[in-house]
Amino acid sequence: MIHGLAVLLLVLTGVLAIFGIVTTLLKRPVEQPMVRAVGVVEVLLIVQAVIGAARVFGGMRPVETSTFLIYLLVSVGVLPIGLQFARAEPSRWGGTVVAVASVAVGVAVLRLLLLWGNTGA
Repeated sequence: MIHGLAVLLLVLTGVLAIFGIVTTLLKRPVEQPMVRAVGVVEVLLIVQAVIGAARVFGGMRPVETSTFLIYLLVSVGVLPIGLQFARAEPSRWGGTVVAVASVAVGVAVLRLLLLWGNTGA
């Protein structure tokens, strides 16, 4: 894990959640800017997951290694699933779905930081 990348992801998931809420308040469906924003965050989440997994399999293991790896998978999988749900039925509530998914990913990233802190690295 790279601490700075995790902090950036916490900020970006917060911004994405606010973007989703604003989209809902404006009664707009999820459109291309939201899809692009989710894409950017997702790419960074994948980078974080690859780095985290490489470090775990390279010998730096948190106390709860299996939990850490599960959170890595969850952090990568939640946003695309949320975006699919948000776009499945274009309504004003799609932004809320993305906002909830963003908050869930932010919590997963925060939990990853806490678990990684147990490695002593």
